[in-house]
This record gives sequence, C-alpha cells and structure tokens, in this order.
Amino acid sequence: MLANPRRSFHFVPGGQQKMFAKALASNADALILDLEDAVSVDRKASARREVAAWLGDTDFGGKLSIVRINPLNTPWGRADVETVIEASPQAILLPKVSCIADVNAAARLITRHEQGNGIAEGDVELLLVATETPEAVLNIQSLTTCPRVTGMTWGAEDLSAAIGAPRSRTDSGEYLPVFELARQQTLLACAAAAIQPIDTVWVDIKDTAGLAGECQRARWTGFTGKVTIHPNQIDIVNDAFTPSESELEYATALLAKAEAAASEGRGAFAFRGDMIDAPHITRARATLARANITGTTP
Repeated sequence: MLANPRRSFHFVPGGQQKMFAKALASNADALILDLEDAVSVDRKASARREVAAWLGDTDFGGKLSIVRINPLNTPWGRADVETVIEASPQAILLPKVSCIADVNAAARLITRHEQGNGIAEGDVELLLVATETPEAVLNIQSLTTCPRVTGMTWGAEDLSAAIGAPRSRTDSGEYLPVFELARQQTLLACAAAAIQPIDTVWVDIKDTAGLAGECQRARWTGFTGKVTIHPNQIDIVNDAFTPSESELEYATALLAKAEAAASEGRGAFAFRGDMIDAPHITRARATLARANITGTTP
C-alpha cells in the first residue's frame, strides 16, 4: 500500500486519547483530528493543546494528519490555527465556509504561522467542507480558486439546519434533491479545479451494507474518497475506492487493444461487445492510475 492514497478520511474527536490510539491502529488513510463539533465549548482549549501534542509526538505511520479547526469567526478558530501549525499538520480542514473571502482569510493565517514557525509556505494543505451554508453552495466554484485548497468534502446536516429542512434523505436513503445538488456541485467544482472530491459521512454506523452501496455510487460518480465516523466504516470505504481485480483486468486489456488499434490507424474499435473510443480509453487510464495510487497495480 502506498502512503496517503486518500480514500478514507477518519474523524477523531480532539482530546480523546483512546479513540486516537484506535484510529492510529486502523487502516484509515487520513485522520481528521476534530476541534469543532466533537469538542464541547468548555474543552476547546484543552483539546487544542492535546491535538497539538498528538501531532508533535506521534508517528502517523503514513496516515495524512488533518486538523478540523473551528470557523475563524468563532472565539476559537484563530487560536486553533496558531497552536496546531506549530506542530506541522499536513492539512487544515476548514468548516462553515460561505465564500472565497473565508477561504483566503484562512490561507493567509496559515501562511503567517508557517512563516513564523519555519515551515515552507504552502506545505500545509487546506481542505474545505464546502456546503454547510447555502451561500457556499451558490459560491462553490469560486471556493477552489485559492491555490492552497487541495480537496473539498461536503455536508448535509449543517446545510439542512441552515435552510430549515427537517431531514436530508428519503425513507429509502436517497438524498433529497437540494442535498444531491450540493453533493454534485462539490464534485463538479473539484473536477473543474483538479482537486480531490471527498464524499461526506454515512451516519448510520450499523448499516454497513448501506454504506457500501453509497460508496459504490459515489465512486461511479467520480468521488475518490469518503469521510468516516466509526472504525467499522474504514475498510468498507478503502475497498470501495480501490479498483477491483476485474476492473484492472478490463482496463489493462482495453488499453492493450487500444494500442493495437492505434498502430493500425483506428481511433475507435470493438472490445467485448462495446464500441470503444477516446472517453473509454481515458477512463481505463484513470483506473490504472488510481490503482497505482492505492498500491494495487497488477
């Protein structure tokens, strides 16, 4: 397995040492050390210090270290950045953004503290939770224009609260239209900016079959990773976002046939009952590239 294939992004409540130890022993590709929703107001300062100590004292074993800070317009967000940057996380996850001004303000603050701590400018990536406010959904393409942003995920629960929706899914588990719109807007904005699209959490931790199905649909759509909130979700997400043996065999055989067709001057050709042209070849190459990232190249 290669370092940081970035399929599973696992939330760890800040300051919860047992949960952190369990997450370190898991197969998660990235750990999101959470200072926002998982930490009560009276524990914000102590959790911040504990997360900084985790970053400074722990071998993450190839896992990406991410800190979800509190929004900058809260009493805790700026102190979160100042404290954790000293311990050199690999990324900051910024919640509750509404517009590019929010993103740029966070980027400038990170730069200031990189410079103050002898960290190369730009070393700390910036990830966004892109749809927690209705303004963010309307402004989503502009959010990716900050060069520090390397990926976005999205959120349905905060958005549902913001717009007054009592639920985000139908009884059968499908997202209601406004939330599916937010999801696909996130995906398209990421694709347009060539950054990573990360699907949001599956909150029913007992429904592993439902999680597997949602992961499959997310991957078919174009997402390349998903956020997890329980250890039993991690392997399911990793498996879903890793090309299968049959996919690898198909892609390898298709590209071999494409090479032979190209040598004969043919751009389109028949392969296993389908007519193949440029988009099919592009997808096959992407499958092998993804396999290389996840360490599953045949």
